Amino acid sequence: MGQGIRERQREQTRGTLLAQSRRLFATRGYAAVGLAEIVRVAGVTKGALYHHFPGKAELFRAVLAEVQQDVGQQVAAAADAHADPWAQLVAGCQEFLTASTDPAVRRIMLVDGPAVLGWRQWRALDEATSGRHLAEALTAVVDAGIIPRQPVGPLTHLLSGAMNEAALWLAESVDPDDLAATRAALTNLLHALRCGGPADRTGVGPGR
Repeated sequence: MGQGIRERQREQTRGTLLAQSRRLFATRGYAAVGLAEIVRVAGVTKGALYHHFPGKAELFRAVLAEVQQDVGQQVAAAADAHADPWAQLVAGCQEFLTASTDPAVRRIMLVDGPAVLGWRQWRALDEATSGRHLAEALTAVVDAGIIPRQPVGPLTHLLSGAMNEAALWLAESVDPDDLAATRAALTNLLHALRCGGPADRTGVGPGR
């Protein structure tokens, strides 16, 4: 009984640290937030923080993983609302664009994430969440013959990079029409991949 209570208390402390750190990192940025402020806001001791995380970078990594998992779940839910593989791909990509333009998500996932963890670690986390969903969706439309058969890996990275860049740009945009225009451009980009799209009709494409 006592062990179970202590375990729940530890999980509660960890959850509080993640929640408060996520709020601070999102509003102020990684560099502007210190551990002293985090433990004060979370209402815990530094010893309690170090029990769960060796330092600030490891705490941020856990926050980033949580943010990326949340975005991945949003993408998956939007895609799963459709039965058709093509509709799943389009809905998932549009949801990723919408979710990642949230200023709190953008700051942690796209700005501080690569800078704090380095490109390799950041890509590994991204590929395990949103990147995995995108690769699965592209594989489904390739297998269904909706887009020409091709290696899915390069296409996944190209689309992921384009959407990440668009999200960064949109987060700084002051024109309210830019989101709708970017969503339309993303839809057009995806439709160009389909069999019978511009590359397919002209006979110009990878390997031709």
